[in-house]
Amino acid sequence: MTLALQSSGITQGCTCAIALYLGWIRLPVDFPMAQIRTLSTLLDDPYVEPIYAEFHPHETSYWSHAAPIAPRFYPYNRCAVQQCDVCKRVCLSYVEAGGYYVEPRIRALILPVSSTRRD
Repeated sequence: MTLALQSSGITQGCTCAIALYLGWIRLPVDFPMAQIRTLSTLLDDPYVEPIYAEFHPHETSYWSHAAPIAPRFYPYNRCAVQQCDVCKRVCLSYVEAGGYYVEPRIRALILPVSSTRRD
């Protein structure tokens, strides 16, 4: 939560463009991996296969920008927590492994606008 709050408050532009990835997307070909470092993982136990159940209240879907970040559910339970060394924004990433392909995916770790309001 702390990382999401800090990342949400960053306003400077950056070549990583993490702020644009509000929902899961395929890692762009031109993504600057050289300026990204891994901070942590959301994988609970590397010796236990994480579940594939998803958490979607309010009729969200995997692709929805409004889908909650639910660490105990797929795909979050397989994610690395990464940070851009330039702008300090934080994102989640994992590798989607379909039948005949692998596809790295990324999503910004930020709080929804309603969560960051201070009234």
